[in-house]
Amino acid sequence: MRMTQFPSTSALLSFRSAAHHLSFLQAAKDRNVTPGAISRQIQGLEDLLGTRLFNRHHKRVELTPQGRDYLAEITTPMDHIAAATARIQGAQESGAISICAYPTFAIRWLLPRWGRFYDRHPDVDVRLTTSLNPVDFSSGDYDLAIQVLAEDAKPVGLLHHEFLAVRTFPVCSPALAQAIKSPADLAGQTLIHNGPRPTDWRRWLTTAGLPTLNGARELRFESMNLAIQAAIEGIGVAIGIDALFREEMEQGRLVRLFDIERRSAHPFQIVYPEGKAQDPRLIAFRDWLLEEAAVKFTTTRPESSPSPC
Repeated sequence: MRMTQFPSTSALLSFRSAAHHLSFLQAAKDRNVTPGAISRQIQGLEDLLGTRLFNRHHKRVELTPQGRDYLAEITTPMDHIAAATARIQGAQESGAISICAYPTFAIRWLLPRWGRFYDRHPDVDVRLTTSLNPVDFSSGDYDLAIQVLAEDAKPVGLLHHEFLAVRTFPVCSPALAQAIKSPADLAGQTLIHNGPRPTDWRRWLTTAGLPTLNGARELRFESMNLAIQAAIEGIGVAIGIDALFREEMEQGRLVRLFDIERRSAHPFQIVYPEGKAQDPRLIAFRDWLLEEAAVKFTTTRPESSPSPC
């Protein structure tokens, strides 16, 4: 059996940076090496894989379809390795609180507001890890988590606060929206699903009075970020969450279809152990989250199980 040859970590980091910036020059600045070194590392990675990851143009590069697929495949494992490394490195450091959130929530909602927390509390150090898995507070790795719980859940030894509603509705590119006038028109479109929330389309269609929709094509992505990006690119129609993708709609990159929205019975919640309730650092972060969200909740019917983002 032939042994699989793994690429070097340096080559993977260079590839991801170049893919993010679509620039070998910017990747070189990120990595503190020369553009030539970036080019050689990526060329070696392409030779190992047997395919081109970038199309090179004068003063710019673009990902090939294989490059986009490879980036999507390696991003989550690399993020997990980085998070695990940071957690171990910080395990002996004092004065920091460790929090965990879903990847899409962290990227789309939390990080854009992060600076406002540090402006107010420059002395509070917060360590952020992203994960789709429920947090096990018994391990002692985390002080606080942002996650969804069933409406009637009463976790033993934990406190939780509802702070951000989950409102879902179809979204797509402005060009594609011109051909969609009613929910029934979705039958002729590609419905984009995402792995963390696989039932969003079924639940929204039921809310819209279309529990069965025949004729629609389906496309599935590993993450919500990939699904929404596919919608922005005009590939199909995805289910968006109002709180997470408001910026794309305000900028006109995404269009909300119809006035019909489904409000989940499982909002985002702030969860932490009872024993941490008097920690002033945690209290400061919790209160800041609640202030940023400023959402009033109403009672909605509970569903069978919550889905993360």
